Amino acid sequence: MITIYHNPRCGKSRTCVMHFDTLNVPYTVVRYLEHPLTEAELKKLLNLLAIRPIDLVRTKEKIWIEQFQNKIMSDDAIIQAMVLYPILIERPIVINNDKAVIARPLERIQEIL
Repeated sequence: MITIYHNPRCGKSRTCVMHFDTLNVPYTVVRYLEHPLTEAELKKLLNLLAIRPIDLVRTKEKIWIEQFQNKIMSDDAIIQAMVLYPILIERPIVINNDKAVIARPLERIQEIL
């Protein structure tokens, strides 16, 4: 089953959802801004993506720039920042069983299908 971590206000995220609609592939949407990830869920997601926490951060977000950009932070501190401010999490993220990608560009989805 495909899972899409989705922000409906994000054009790239909407495009990702429409892509699966067009393919007529069933999927589940997680609106992570409405239902923030726990620390454990975020760590599991990072493990599936095989990336460091900083690689999942939207570093151009105002919150990141104002509160975190010039700080030296451990991976755990970065995870806590994303738990506290889920808007910092890059999107869309697509999971297919035990594989995941940040679908930017959209073609990255092919890596896990």
